[in-house]
Formats: sequence, structure tokens, C-alpha cells
Amino acid sequence: MNRMRMRRCVLVCLPAMLVILAWSKEPKQSLSWPSNEKPILKFTVDNISKVGSFGKENSYILDVRVQNVWAKPITRAEFFAYFYDKNDVRIGDGWIDLDNVGPSQSVKIALHAALVGTPVRISVAPRELPPELGPAAPPKQVSISIFSVPSGAVLKVDGKEVGNTPFAANLTVGSHLLSFQKEGFATGNYPLVISPGELAGGTVTYELGGSAHDTVELRDGTVISGDVESMDASNVVVDVGGKPQNVNRNQVKRILLVQRSVSGQ
Repeated sequence: MNRMRMRRCVLVCLPAMLVILAWSKEPKQSLSWPSNEKPILKFTVDNISKVGSFGKENSYILDVRVQNVWAKPITRAEFFAYFYDKNDVRIGDGWIDLDNVGPSQSVKIALHAALVGTPVRISVAPRELPPELGPAAPPKQVSISIFSVPSGAVLKVDGKEVGNTPFAANLTVGSHLLSFQKEGFATGNYPLVISPGELAGGTVTYELGGSAHDTVELRDGTVISGDVESMDASNVVVDVGGKPQNVNRNQVKRILLVQRSVSGQ
């Protein structure tokens, strides 16, 4: 990928995420792989237990029951288990190994995971599949986190609006166009190519340009767009729509100023 002054992209990935399971307080949760319409394996989480913590890292054990609902035996298969927090950021992973599971047979597995944060949802994705399961796997997707500077831009993927940045997307192998829109900034486009060898878990960061106003980014993530009238050691005064706002200097993370032309020059 080319390095550009105003546009930066870093892509580092891990294997494709295929099926999503919502995390809840219910004792049992289920998902089917590769799809609910044509299931081959059914994963059921019977119990979720937090067994310890160290600093920001929490240790969990999940009692997972895996059933082969296919008409054929499965010689061996391995699946990643990915965990995400409330901001849809991946906070850890684990894996599930299957060995010689016959038709309609169920096996119980204790899934161990050390997570940096509190999980909200979990997903599974193939790590290694036997030949008999290869044709059943859906097209490969890559999970990727998309950011913008400043954040809060409306994101479109291939012309379809998907949400606001930061955003966690699952993209298929091939070419995609990311579009970013935010009030006060010029619309930006970023072409992204995901090759067959790419792995999931990477990030794309796009820096919006062409701001019509100054931008004051606060430490809590709030962004104020307006004209900075003055600043001193204690306050920053921002004109927002003709109304001045006083901001405590200690709350300010950074200020982006726009060059203005002066009449008569």
C-alpha cells in the first residue's frame, strides 16, 4: 500500500470470521456453521464462567457443546473463537479442536480464554478444515477495524452505508471502496484490496482533510467543529454557529486549525 500524507492504512489480519453469536446473560446460546440454512456443526455455549483476573486481563471458561448435524463423519476440524467488547473491538481469542465426530454425535469442550476486557459477543471461524468440509465453507471474509481522524464519520462500503467510525467490518476477498463523510470535512474515498492470503484483525485509518472549520478534540472523544477565537493556559474559546463556547484547556486532547485567508491580502 502506498503511504500518503493525509491517508494512512495499515492492514494486519487473522483468519476469516464467519458466524457471529450474540453474548447475553442467558445460560445457553447457539449458532450454526456455516449457516443456519445449511448447518453442518452446531455450537452451544452451556455456561460462561469468569475464573480469575490479573490487571486488565480476565480469564474465562466456556462450556461448549459441538454437534455434528451433517450426514457424514468429520475427521478433524479446528475453529478460532473470537471475543469482542461493547465497542466491537476484539479483546482475545481461543480455539476449538474437533476429532472424529460422527453424524449426530455431540462432544463437550472446555474453551479457555484470557481476555483484555469484558466480552459482549463471540464468533467462530475455521482455523483448519478437512477436505470433506472445504466445499461447504462460505467465501472467505476478513474482519477489519476501520477508523477515521477525526472519528464519527459516516462510513460507506462499496456505496452502502454501514455505520459510523470506528467500525468493525467483515469484508470478502477482492476490491472494495471505503467512503467517509463528516460535516465540515470533504468526502474522502479509500480503495482497499484484500488478497486471498490476508488474515483478519487488522485496521484501516483514514485522515479526513479539507475541514471548513477548526477542530477541537476533547479527551473524552467529543469533537467540536467551529472557529477557535482565542486560547490561553486555562481556556479555549470556540465559535460554533455564532455562539462562543468556553472549553477547559485540560479537557482538550488536540486542536486542528484551518488556515484562513485575510481580506485585503
